[in-house]
Amino acid sequence: MNFPLFVARRYFLSRRKKNFINIISILSMVALALATAALIIVLSVFNGLEGLLRTLNSRFDPELKISAIKGKSFVVSDSLRQRITQVPGVKIVTEVIEDYAYVRYRGADMVATLKGVSQNFIDQHRLDEAMQQGDLWLIRDSVEYAVIGQGVQYALSLPLADDFNPLQVFYIKNNNSRSANPADLYFQQNLRVSGVFSIEKNIDENYILVPLAFAERLLNYANKRTALEVMTDGQTAQVKQRLQKLLGPGFSVLTNEEQHKDLYRLLKLEKLFAFVSFALLLLISAINIFFSLMMLVIDKKRDVAILFAMGAREATIRSVFVHQGALIAFIGAGAGLVLGAGICLLQQHIGLVSMGMENAIVANYPVAMKASDFVLTVSVLIGITVLISFYPASVAARGYRPDIH
Repeated sequence: MNFPLFVARRYFLSRRKKNFINIISILSMVALALATAALIIVLSVFNGLEGLLRTLNSRFDPELKISAIKGKSFVVSDSLRQRITQVPGVKIVTEVIEDYAYVRYRGADMVATLKGVSQNFIDQHRLDEAMQQGDLWLIRDSVEYAVIGQGVQYALSLPLADDFNPLQVFYIKNNNSRSANPADLYFQQNLRVSGVFSIEKNIDENYILVPLAFAERLLNYANKRTALEVMTDGQTAQVKQRLQKLLGPGFSVLTNEEQHKDLYRLLKLEKLFAFVSFALLLLISAINIFFSLMMLVIDKKRDVAILFAMGAREATIRSVFVHQGALIAFIGAGAGLVLGAGICLLQQHIGLVSMGMENAIVANYPVAMKASDFVLTVSVLIGITVLISFYPASVAARGYRPDIH
């Protein structure tokens, strides 16, 4: 039997304890429960936001992206293409030409990001769930099509059913021509729109997907590409290492997370600040435990003297009051963990709090619980409990020991 825990449990459940001490203990547990629940909820919201960002980014951006370290584009030869496709774990290699272009539909115009992709882009199925209207076609019956973001569609007021007015795309020529004819200053190509996708606002308002051959002609890239997008068999990290070794230091091979490393770093930093803030709130909430233990030490002065007379050591007395503080803390924290997890589950399945916007990506705030957050929260509570309980326990162990002559 753990004697200090037995005595601490008796003190905790004793009805003879002073009412004021009971009230402080209950307040301590309630405050810790609320602070713990709040911490779990906030951390779960950050997890949910991170998961949502990863989902959105994986819809539009590739598992691996190959680009040149220096320069905007690089030459893609048949031999290079063949060597990359022969790397173990590589399933699909999509060639990409991406640049800014001026687009016009009837009386509306805008500057958009033109992304030319090879036909196997469709085989990656990244946009399947993001299609809002029409079909994901780039070439059909030898006719070239564009797939545009929903924001681009709104800006141009472009309907899909218009077979008479094509989407006009212009690109400024990189030359020093002084011709009086404006047509000599730019390239122009026309194509029809097959579908509209929606992922997130920044992408929807800027991107237009077109066939690689269309972008190659319009932008005059010839055999140059701005990037190669690689779909793997799931072994992303291993394939990245193989590709980096194959391509050498002149190329970068970035995973989906590395393509948005600043965004994820910022999110992790915000989560860290939120955790530190709520950990301080836990510490403030636990101060009531300190006062409860101090009053309990005073109340149990006679019991401590009896225990000393029976041969108890200072470490035993100290352990009694540390266990008492731990009982109060972990009952409150346990209730808080259950409460926080319950609220998160309700948010996941029912949606207690909505985003409050009609055009939001998701209807309700995303939440995702992680075991590591619960472990970290419990670890912090253990540290706080030891910190808070140490002084009252030391007072009981040293201050009330009878003098032996």
